[in-house]
Amino acid sequence: MTRVSLFSPARLVSLAAVTAVLIGAAGVASATGTSVPGDQPLPGYTINNPPLAPLVVGGQNTTVLQGVDHHAAYDIEVPPNWNGELVMWSHGFRGQGFVLTVDVPAFLLRQKFISQGYAWAASSYYQNGYDVRAGVLSTKDLADAFSRLVHRPHRTYITGVSLGGHVVGRSLEQFPGFYDGALPMCGVLGDQALFDYFLDYYLVAEDLAGIRAYPVPADFLTNPALGPQIQANLGLTALTPTNDTTNDLGKQFRAIMVNRSGGDRPGAVPAFAFWKNFLFNLGVPTVPSSPDDTLAERPGQLATNILTRYTPNAPVDVNGTVQRVPPENFRPRLSPLLTQVPRIQGRPHAPVVSLHGLGDLFVPFANEQQYQADAARHGQSHNVVQRAIRTINHCEFSPDEAGRAWDDLVAWVTHGTRPAGDSVNKPSVVADPNYGCTFSDRAAFTAGTGTRRLFAACP
Repeated sequence: MTRVSLFSPARLVSLAAVTAVLIGAAGVASATGTSVPGDQPLPGYTINNPPLAPLVVGGQNTTVLQGVDHHAAYDIEVPPNWNGELVMWSHGFRGQGFVLTVDVPAFLLRQKFISQGYAWAASSYYQNGYDVRAGVLSTKDLADAFSRLVHRPHRTYITGVSLGGHVVGRSLEQFPGFYDGALPMCGVLGDQALFDYFLDYYLVAEDLAGIRAYPVPADFLTNPALGPQIQANLGLTALTPTNDTTNDLGKQFRAIMVNRSGGDRPGAVPAFAFWKNFLFNLGVPTVPSSPDDTLAERPGQLATNILTRYTPNAPVDVNGTVQRVPPENFRPRLSPLLTQVPRIQGRPHAPVVSLHGLGDLFVPFANEQQYQADAARHGQSHNVVQRAIRTINHCEFSPDEAGRAWDDLVAWVTHGTRPAGDSVNKPSVVADPNYGCTFSDRAAFTAGTGTRRLFAACP
């Protein structure tokens, strides 16, 4: 049964009308061949979307709507002084579980949207895993549902984090003209190249350590002759952001991965130590893989290093000795279609302000460089503004950083005032010790929040 929460007397919606709309939503043919009504999750999935308490604006409650549309759970919130505009929120990677959940906009953006008069809506997507297609379609379906349940908005923005950034980038191209502006944060804007980068981490480490262990066995992390020995051979075992234990091989490995993740830049060396164990975890199978795995279940089947040139190539000639791996699944790698792990062409045709942590090695800064190169190739650089933030953890932004980017995006969309950003593709600029200072929250550094103090103070 669809659950609808209506907290505001200012904008009452008929429960019967909402239920009729949702029950009328189209079902799809499930993997079992049965038709599933749109107000229910797909077979195998359950929904956990507890009631969302409304915010209070000027003494009045917001209107909160919750339910299920096209097999995805959703939350909608409309302020009493709604300005007629809508913000769609796209969440990040959920893992491979079978419980659908909904996120409210992070970094205090929910409160900011509501206080400024914007409505927002967020979908669970109809499926978990690394399924960008589900995110793109569920987000668009929910935006259409908002028009039925509340009112057609004058403008629609889209924002999100991590995988949600991949959703944002592809949504702009899948539905050109539908979204008026976008704010991807820590986003996978380099699309499939992210999985090449994960593959690089394993293959280069194994090559330099003299231990071949690819495809990665399930006991890679625990077998003393595999993961632990690779780390020991490179001097990584006791490595921390403040204690460099790398030997010459480990230094070459770190330098290669710094270059693969965005090049020489502030915070890159401590970031490598911060992330080195986590990145070894990424390719370890939790269940036996199968040729029938979907891309959402195993996106690594797209990864390749066939044409990759690694630098520096000394003291070990990595380019001559590294194991070369072709894509296991070539067709979706090349497909322009909306697959579960689709390509982003770099054709937003709408203003985009993007935030990225300099030391994020889970979704590395190179994603911004790839997106800028794609946008330039298609004559869209004028629509892309990018900002480097001096943080190392994934999606580590302060409310000030995210809120400032949002305000600047709105000014750009409504008044044509293109905001300032950072140059991301000039190595000499990115390598400057003060790179990233312009848009990083100085108060967060002063407070010692998160990983801020792994960077030097800005002038």
